Amino acid sequence: MASTLSLYHETCTAISKTVIRKYSTSFYLSSLLFSKNIRNAIFTIYGFVRLADEIVDTFHEYDKETLFKTFETDTYLAIKHGISLNPVLHAFQKTVHEYNLDTAFIEAFFKSMHFDLHKKSYTTTHEINEYIYGSAEVIGLMCLRVFCNSNQEFEKLKQPAIKLGAAFQKVNFLRDLHNDIATLQRMYFPNLLHHEFTETVKQEIITDIANDFNEAYKGITLLPRNSQLAVFTAFLYYKTLLNTLQQTPAQQIAHKRIRVNNIKKILLICKAYSICKLRLL
Repeated sequence: MASTLSLYHETCTAISKTVIRKYSTSFYLSSLLFSKNIRNAIFTIYGFVRLADEIVDTFHEYDKETLFKTFETDTYLAIKHGISLNPVLHAFQKTVHEYNLDTAFIEAFFKSMHFDLHKKSYTTTHEINEYIYGSAEVIGLMCLRVFCNSNQEFEKLKQPAIKLGAAFQKVNFLRDLHNDIATLQRMYFPNLLHHEFTETVKQEIITDIANDFNEAYKGITLLPRNSQLAVFTAFLYYKTLLNTLQQTPAQQIAHKRIRVNNIKKILLICKAYSICKLRLL
């Protein structure tokens, strides 16, 4: 019985890992830089997040509202009963219990995903901050719970983790500006509601993101060794993407998705490895 259940646990975790590998090669590769003892837990968190994102962002031919309500209900049932026939949810609930993840994080995440089902624009800083908290920052906080061995360590690193999640999400908004507006009819930047996307507006957004990165870096220098290399690699990637966006004309950003090429990604991994190995953070 026990061995059979272990096989199910392993299979569900492997499926979450496959979801990440198929949907995000960059994130998958950087996730391999986590210590082996926490790597699978990170896969299960992001596998869960990926499924929710697919419902609200991709399944346009289907009843998203019904699909998402079912997914949300099934998530809480999986956590309550400690098992699910949805492999990704089963793997996630196991991580929730093993690392004592706060259900308030999950509730905030679902709230932001509900916004994506119904809300097309954000008119105030408070509104967009609430959305970013649920869509990105709590994911970072769930991962931080996995990284940390104590509540004291978690609390010390909590604020930088929030800033890092915010920075990542805002970079995504800027990179995906064209798709969000043209395909999903969403506008995440309040300062764009009544203005064109000019160089001035772009620079305002980039300055705000750069401030978040500066605050986040302070926490990265204090991360446990089990996670520092992977998080620093992601930090360098997003900083590089932000720099690329800064050097790209506003009108070009407004009409196509800007990327970091694969060669540069590999070089960033090497750079992060060297810095962490030599303890230069």
